[in-house]
Amino acid sequence: MSTVLGFDFGTKSIGVAVGQSITGTAQPLRGIKAQDGIPNWDDIAKLIKEWQPDKLIVGLPLNMDGTEQHVTRAARKFANRLFGRYGIETLTQDERLTTTDAKARLFERGGYKALTKGAVDAQSAAVIVESYFESQYGA
Repeated sequence: MSTVLGFDFGTKSIGVAVGQSITGTAQPLRGIKAQDGIPNWDDIAKLIKEWQPDKLIVGLPLNMDGTEQHVTRAARKFANRLFGRYGIETLTQDERLTTTDAKARLFERGGYKALTKGAVDAQSAAVIVESYFESQYGA
């Protein structure tokens, strides 16, 4: 069994979720404010200390045709910084349509009131982790 922290990278907010490989599921944790893609590293350090993850997964924002965009490079840079700071295996995972999926899940549970920025970002991170598990272990 392994614990994974997932990140939905954004230049203003980064969603965070935790997942367990044994169940293949993830729980949204929170959104962390960022400034031009630079997060509050103390917040991330606290989450890493609390959850003791075996892997970190960063969502890779791609265009629908699979090509990269400006924010794709920023997400890769964020993933490299995570690895450099914490020495934990850090992987990227295609995140196309995760925000749409996350909004649908949140809306099902709480209607429009559930669609706050932090909740959507954290739920998107959970979807990223679950899609990583599916790609590794099948669904």
